Amino acid sequence: MFHLVLVNLFRNKLRTVLTLLSVLVALFLYSSLGAILDTLQAASDSGSRERLATRHAIALTNFLPYSYKQRIAQIPGVKRVCTQVWFGARDPQDRGGFFTQFAVDNDFWPMYKKDIRIVEATKPQVALGVPAGQDPKLAAYLAERPACIVGVGLMKKKNWKLGQTIHLDGTIFPGTWDFVIRGTYDKQPGGTWDNEMLLFRQDYLVEKGLKGNELTGVFKLELNDKSQSAAIARQVDAMFENSDNATKTESEQAFGAGFVSMFGNVPFALRMIGFAVVFTILVISANTMVMSVRERTSEIGVLKTLGFSDGSIFGMIVAEAAIITTGGGLIGALLAKFGLEGKPLAFIPQMVIRWETVFTAIAIAVLLGAVSGFIPAWQASRLRIVDALRRVD
Repeated sequence: MFHLVLVNLFRNKLRTVLTLLSVLVALFLYSSLGAILDTLQAASDSGSRERLATRHAIALTNFLPYSYKQRIAQIPGVKRVCTQVWFGARDPQDRGGFFTQFAVDNDFWPMYKKDIRIVEATKPQVALGVPAGQDPKLAAYLAERPACIVGVGLMKKKNWKLGQTIHLDGTIFPGTWDFVIRGTYDKQPGGTWDNEMLLFRQDYLVEKGLKGNELTGVFKLELNDKSQSAAIARQVDAMFENSDNATKTESEQAFGAGFVSMFGNVPFALRMIGFAVVFTILVISANTMVMSVRERTSEIGVLKTLGFSDGSIFGMIVAEAAIITTGGGLIGALLAKFGLEGKPLAFIPQMVIRWETVFTAIAIAVLLGAVSGFIPAWQASRLRIVDALRRVD
């Protein structure tokens, strides 16, 4: 039976190959759309529920006064407060190679020590101490205003070296920005941050980009007791409710989900496109099987004359359809998995495609084969021998 299936599959090699390629491209597209959804979901799930994020109540792009930090830090239950500003510059040597950059203050490093660790750092020219709670490897970084710390993944991708001076073209903050790489970091096991970011000192941004204005983007709050997060969030927002710069405080994880929401209703659109792709390929594969079975009507009559049962005919035709769609779907889904994972997507440095998405695509391919082959297989199995042999191709 399997030999007959293979012979029938390659009876018209061009049609079989074109159909398989159609399924391959369709399932690659479906998996690619799923990869975008997986990436957005992974981005929204990043961040810790044990930390809070305070941003401007109107929009993420609005700045907050840096003086808010001291007032927030005085709230009972707040252990530490740090600041982060989205920078968004581009590498003039690789303008399409997006990567994340944040300006952070010094409290960032002790707050995120469970997420990232300093791997390597240059030594300062003059022996300097570091403030309590800071990693001693940050000495050179803390001593030089244009210094930055770069993730090991980004260092490898850009082929940068420790101690190198790099130049970035500002977008949000115009001009050419020079940074000296004074250290590298890697993500901690279980940490929520990746290792492809550039982190630099916020006072450098204030000095050059914000023109002396003491402003910042987001405050991150580390709490003594995470069970008090909701109450502290309400207290922070109430403190600035009647000011010119009202705030919105939420968990760091919810903040990440809000950041991703800037894409708009992209997930719904992607799902609709995915359904359209699946329906289209179903029509294509069904048409292929109908044509294939119609060409072999007399041969099906001969097979029945030789003793092949209706069930055997039915199974043989469904198997043909399943092999075409499953083969194309398997190749397309795996190409998406290994071809797209790790690639940048908009402001997200690495695309993520879960194995669940790959297996779903393969399952859809198998289902397509079964559905597209069912009707022609059912018609062939019910075909009478006399009618089959009477038909002349």
